[in-house]
Amino acid sequence: MEQKKLHYGDIVDLTIESTGFEGKSVARLDGLVIFVEGAVAGDVVKAKVLKAKKKHAEAKVIEVLSPSKERVALRCSYFGTCGGCKWQHVDYQSQLQFKHQHVIDAVERIGGIQDAAILPIIGSEKNYFYRNKLEFSFSDKEWIIEKPETTDDLSGSENNNSIALGFHVPQRWDKVLNIEECFLQSELSNEILNTVRAFAVEEHLPAYSQETQSGYFRNLVIREGKQTGDVMVNVVTFEDIPEAMKKLSGVLTKKFPEITTIINNVNRRKSQVAVGDFENVYYGEGIIHDKIGDKIFQISANSFFQTNTLQAEKLYAVAKEFADFRPTDVVYDLYCGTGSIAIYISDAVKQVIGIELVESSIQNAETNAHLNGIENCEFLCGDLKDLLTKETEWKERYASPNVIIVDPPRSGMHPDAVEELGKMKAPKIIYVSCNPATFARDAQMLSHYGYAVEKIQPVDMFPHTYHIECVGKLVLKSV
Repeated sequence: MEQKKLHYGDIVDLTIESTGFEGKSVARLDGLVIFVEGAVAGDVVKAKVLKAKKKHAEAKVIEVLSPSKERVALRCSYFGTCGGCKWQHVDYQSQLQFKHQHVIDAVERIGGIQDAAILPIIGSEKNYFYRNKLEFSFSDKEWIIEKPETTDDLSGSENNNSIALGFHVPQRWDKVLNIEECFLQSELSNEILNTVRAFAVEEHLPAYSQETQSGYFRNLVIREGKQTGDVMVNVVTFEDIPEAMKKLSGVLTKKFPEITTIINNVNRRKSQVAVGDFENVYYGEGIIHDKIGDKIFQISANSFFQTNTLQAEKLYAVAKEFADFRPTDVVYDLYCGTGSIAIYISDAVKQVIGIELVESSIQNAETNAHLNGIENCEFLCGDLKDLLTKETEWKERYASPNVIIVDPPRSGMHPDAVEELGKMKAPKIIYVSCNPATFARDAQMLSHYGYAVEKIQPVDMFPHTYHIECVGKLVLKSV
C-alpha cells in the first residue's frame, strides 16, 4: 500500500497506539508514524498535522472522538496553554506506567543493557501542590488565547495597557498568560499571586516592557519550606523603589501571616531572568529553611534546592540504600550542587568530597554543612572535567573513593569525565539521573571500564509531566 502523503494543516482521524518519547503519543496512518501531542494511548482523535516528513509526521489533537480509559477530566482551566502540566489529562497510574516504560526503553535501546533489574517506579504521594518553588512573570501585555483546542501555535490577541502576571506561552517569551489559579505549589501561593497583581494595578506600577526597556515589576518568585512551613516572597523588579516595596510588604504581611520573609531582587539587565544584580530584604531574614530527612537546609532567593521536597527525600534514600555505605567509606559526590546529597549521607560514611562548578552553590553547601554540624564534608569548586583530567592536585589530599555519586544535568556527563571516572575504578558508582537517555548513554560508556548496571530505581519527581528521574547502581565487575 502506498504511504499516505500528508501536508501541514491536514485534518486526520487517528487511533492512538502508545505513548512515546517526551510524552507524545504514537499513531499510524497507512503505515506512516505520527507523533501526536495531547493524546492518550487508546484515544480516537481528530488531529491537525503540524509537520510532515517522509518517514513521520507530527500532529496535535483538536477533538477527542472516543476517549481512552486512561484519559481523565482536567483540573486546570489553563491546560494546553501554559505548558506546565502536559499530562494532566492522563490518569496518574498510567503516567507512572508510561514513565517506567520510558526508563526501560532508554536503558535497553540506548544503553544496550539487558540484564539490569528495573524496580517498580516510586510515585509521588502528592500529585498536585507538590512544588516548593514557582516563578511567575509580569507583562504589560496580557496574552489571551483564542480557541487553543483548534490551533497549533496558541494564537491569540494582546490586551494592551494591562498587567499580566502568570506563565509564558510555551516557546514565546514575549507572551504571558494571566494566571489566577495554579495547582502546582499551594493555595497560599495562588492567593499571594493574585494579591501582588492587584497591588500592581491599584498602585499603577507598570510591568516591565522589553520593547521600551522600562517599567517596574518583572517576576514574582514564591518559595515554600514544605517541611518547615517557611514562605519566601521574592519580587523581581527593574527599578529600586523602596517606598513601593515597603507598601507591598505591609500588604502581604498583614494579609498572609504565613510569610516569613520578603525580598526584592533588582534586575537592570535586558535578560529575562528572575535574578537581581542586588537584593534588598524587606521582611524577615531573607532566607527560608526546608528539611530532607533529618537534615535542614538554608535556602536563599537564588539558591538551588530540589523542587519536590518530599520526593527528593525518597530519591536520596534510594541512593543511600543502593550505596550500602560503611563507616569507613570515602565518597566523591560529583555535580554536588548545594551539597544536599552529601549532607544527607554524611552520617553513614567517613568523608564526602563534593565537586561543583557554580561557586554560589559551593557556598550554600558549606553553609548547610555548618548548619547541620557536619564536619566530614568538603566541597571543591571547579569544572568536573578539568578537575578529573588536568587540575588533579586535589586528589593527593584525599583517599581514593569507595563510592562515587554522580548527579549530572539533563545532558549527562562530559565524555572526558566519564573516561576519567571509569579509570578511577571505584567499586560502586551511584548515578542519580534526571534523563534516562543520557544515563543509559553514560552507563554504556562505563561498561568499557568494567562497570555493570546492577539495578535501577525510577522515581517520579514531577507528576503530570513526562519527566522521570532514576537512580542507577553500577558495580565494578572487572579491572
